[in-house]
Amino acid sequence: MTNDIRFDDGAAYERYMGAWSRLAGDTFLDWLSPESGLRWLDVGCGNGAFTEMIVDRCAPASVHGIDPSEEQLAYARARLSPDIAEFRAGDAMALPYDDRAFDAAVMPLVIFFVSDPAKGLSEMARVVRPGGTVSAYAWDMHGGGFPYHALQSELREMGVDVPAPPSPGASRVESMQGLWAGAGLDAVETSEITVQRTFADLGEYWSTISGGPSVARTLGAMSGDALATLRERLRERLPADAHGRIAYEARANAVKGTVTRARP
Repeated sequence: MTNDIRFDDGAAYERYMGAWSRLAGDTFLDWLSPESGLRWLDVGCGNGAFTEMIVDRCAPASVHGIDPSEEQLAYARARLSPDIAEFRAGDAMALPYDDRAFDAAVMPLVIFFVSDPAKGLSEMARVVRPGGTVSAYAWDMHGGGFPYHALQSELREMGVDVPAPPSPGASRVESMQGLWAGAGLDAVETSEITVQRTFADLGEYWSTISGGPSVARTLGAMSGDALATLRERLRERLPADAHGRIAYEARANAVKGTVTRARP
């Protein structure tokens, strides 16, 4: 497998993953049930889809987002006022923030993209005050929970090399539990999130994946005949209802823990 996954188009990412992110994010925030007035850090904020949910749902005192892609950050800055959210480029494994600067740090749909998840989690715990919350949710990559698992499966069966993130195993529940416990976080809890998205027809699904950051280059390198074969395989694998609509599920794992309170 290759690891040639780049997120450099905020609009394309929004079509490809934004809707999925909001579906899972709503359920995640219901489960997290955060207090209002918190100082938030969104690690791997991408184009700001989840950051916007924090603003809309959590009445934060402040929100900071960090991501390595300047193109994604440009999209995020366009969707949220700088008076509400501050975005900057940076690395999840070397967060450019002071110790205890936030009340809550979250990593939405990102942990499998971090080459050293334990280091990323250590950094999140460092920048959250004692008693604050460190949380994440991630598509269950090894368990078939990724929204485009069917697409990836069909590509692999056709002998096509599918780009893969560096740490897909980090999205498993047992891995998350181990990471959070290993970081010394207290009251660690996990939850499973299942969501469903509906496409108007195969055409809408196809146009969505064609611009997908994780597969666009792969699809662009395929011949016309191979693409036609893939489209027919997907038509068979993703049956439509009487109106042509295609609905299917994706599954994510969520985890949260509390930063150890300072000892007297």
